Amino acid sequence: MNNMPMVKDLPVAERPREKLLAKGAQSLNNAELLAILLRTGTKEDSVLHVAEKLLAQYKERGLASIVNLSPHEFSKIKGIGTVKAVTVLAAIELGRRLAEQTAELRTVIEKPRDIVDYVMPRFRYETKEYFIVMLLNTKHHVLAVHTVSIGSLSASIVHPREVFREAMYHAAAAIVLIHNHPSGDPSPSKEDICVTRKLIQTGVIMDIPVLDHIIIGDNKYVSLKEKGMIE
Repeated sequence: MNNMPMVKDLPVAERPREKLLAKGAQSLNNAELLAILLRTGTKEDSVLHVAEKLLAQYKERGLASIVNLSPHEFSKIKGIGTVKAVTVLAAIELGRRLAEQTAELRTVIEKPRDIVDYVMPRFRYETKEYFIVMLLNTKHHVLAVHTVSIGSLSASIVHPREVFREAMYHAAAAIVLIHNHPSGDPSPSKEDICVTRKLIQTGVIMDIPVLDHIIIGDNKYVSLKEKGMIE
């Protein structure tokens, strides 16, 4: 039998909902925020304990690990059914969209960090490798962000035709290449550099310069331009 007290037995000031109302959402830890979304626990476990068990099961990557869980994986924790699982997943997606929308308010790309802030919320937790192209106008406003391929990056998959077709369609003046490393480590591979140089050469011919190639990791990034790996 779990000896952790039920939420109703906690002092009022320590109950997640009351604590949020009194001190703000930022004052709650991860388990307390999850507990508010889950609402109820089980006969044996408080909702706080259920939330802590969920976080503990995926403690290797911390809170980030729950972003890509399916409702079925959530349901492996006793006390979390389908309704609670989809509630948590909906809250995560809202948070991610809010982060993306905030990034979109900065429409002018002036440095690699601007690019990273724009795409990091979308791609840092992806379990598949995405190669995307950011299309810019003459003033470096973002015209569009287009997914070119999903899967391991290679010259055979990322073909210049697919990249520059979108650039021509949007009348882009320049482009930025972006892809993520699901491992979380943004260190570029030889293939990354090879593909980048091939696309840069195509950009010279097309008169649509490739300004940079950004590799996204888990809250980390590498700019091949900054690293001096491309001209």
